[in-house]
Amino acid sequence: MLGSPIVHSKSPVLHRAAYETLGLDWTYEVIEMTGDGIVPFVQALRDPWRGLSLTMPLKRDVIPALDEIDRVARLTNAVNTVLCVDDGRRLGFNTDVAGIVRALRERGVDDVGRAALIGAGATATSALVALAELGADRVDVYARTPAKAAGLVALGEQLDVAVDPLPIARLADAGAAPLVVSSLPGGTAPGVPVDDALVAGSTLFDVVYAPWPTATSRLWSDAARPVISGLPMLLHQAIVQVRIFALGDPDAVLPDEATVLRAMRHALGDMGG
Repeated sequence: MLGSPIVHSKSPVLHRAAYETLGLDWTYEVIEMTGDGIVPFVQALRDPWRGLSLTMPLKRDVIPALDEIDRVARLTNAVNTVLCVDDGRRLGFNTDVAGIVRALRERGVDDVGRAALIGAGATATSALVALAELGADRVDVYARTPAKAAGLVALGEQLDVAVDPLPIARLADAGAAPLVVSSLPGGTAPGVPVDDALVAGSTLFDVVYAPWPTATSRLWSDAARPVISGLPMLLHQAIVQVRIFALGDPDAVLPDEATVLRAMRHALGDMGG
């Protein structure tokens, strides 16, 4: 796994549990790396490398080093998984979207309609694609700088989702929405009041898993409303990565995948949401 900072990443625990369960004698290492080093690193990969997991700040910087990227990576302009294939090509995938979709469906959220999205950064892009897959046709995006949501508006047009960029202060009168996704980095607070009607009528999915609980999640927990942390997303995007590394296909089901998933969940410990 490559990125910076990554010293506290839980991904090695997940992947090592999966490969042990599958009987694969593979290693999964952590390499600290910033954007200026990723292209030459990928270009120099040789056997026995099977692939890479990537986190920030590498998800966009890696793209010039790849021969192909999948549809989701093209939509999000972000790659978090690189597969080295036998003919020397380097293929890029985005499993974050699948991780969000699978995490929400696991908690019974599978027909969204309307949603609210807090934040307009890189993670918000994957969240919007996931919301579209879950049936969203309208997403209100609350951002400190609404102009930065222009890319989400354009992406929404591709996905047939109406995206309305709003100043984050409008959370104070947001009204009800069945699902709220917070993509604020590092558990930062919105910094503005949040409409009680929004909290009372929704499930919160907060992409953060550390530190936990976040300031945003506490608003929902204090109101006894459902909260999903970023841990289930981490788990489910990882098992899709394992599919890619083991089978070469994000949609191919692993042998006894339920057992692999249980082993990964157990290795992760308390899912905390």
